[in-house]
Amino acid sequence: MNFELRSYRTKMGGPSLVPFRVVYRESDLLILAEKELSQEAFKTLLAIRRDLEDYLSSHPAFLKSLKPLPIDPEAPAVAYKMFLAAKRARVGPMAAVAGAIAQEVGQKLLQEGLCQEIVVENGGDIYLSLKRDATVAILAGKSPLSGKVGIKVKKRLMPCGICTSSGTVGHSLSLGRADALCVLAKDTAFADACATALANQIKSPKDLKKLPKILLQIPDLLGVVCIVDEHLLAWGKEIRLVNL
Repeated sequence: MNFELRSYRTKMGGPSLVPFRVVYRESDLLILAEKELSQEAFKTLLAIRRDLEDYLSSHPAFLKSLKPLPIDPEAPAVAYKMFLAAKRARVGPMAAVAGAIAQEVGQKLLQEGLCQEIVVENGGDIYLSLKRDATVAILAGKSPLSGKVGIKVKKRLMPCGICTSSGTVGHSLSLGRADALCVLAKDTAFADACATALANQIKSPKDLKKLPKILLQIPDLLGVVCIVDEHLLAWGKEIRLVNL
């Protein structure tokens, strides 16, 4: 049986998981688990957001910086992960916020024994922890490839994150014009930060040619897919493209 997140994001085969939505301020999560956990997930999200918002109120540079900041060992867990991801990807910490929150929520629900499998999608940034393969569909705006190509993620790679940045879709800040740049990595916050950093460098289809050289300089990437108009580049030994 197949089911779909938000009618576009993630399709998976196999026994059904239960989809439910959790929203608090800017965080709009779609979660799949073996059972409905919306109350538990909301409490988890609320605690994570409060920790982050309290930190932002006393550290305004964390919110505004477009470059990595010195890591604060006293930062709450979600902010600390954002510090680390930003440093590795060479961007500001907030570039990792959606992926970091998705990962934190998913990990906490798993650690508390509330589920054995979970998917947390936060604005196109996805934390995956499944006991099966998954296929993640790529939304790429007006590109003719949008929704027609997916990335098959093997269960041996999980838990992992797959995050997308776009210069033509959504409201997130991007300095480039890639229709979709997807990053697969073990750490979801890092995948999110890298997606932003890499998408910033794609101004035209010609820039796809320079991506492989850039990617070789970034450790721990499992794979990248970039779509600009009708052009597609896939990089990394763990990337398996499928037609949808």
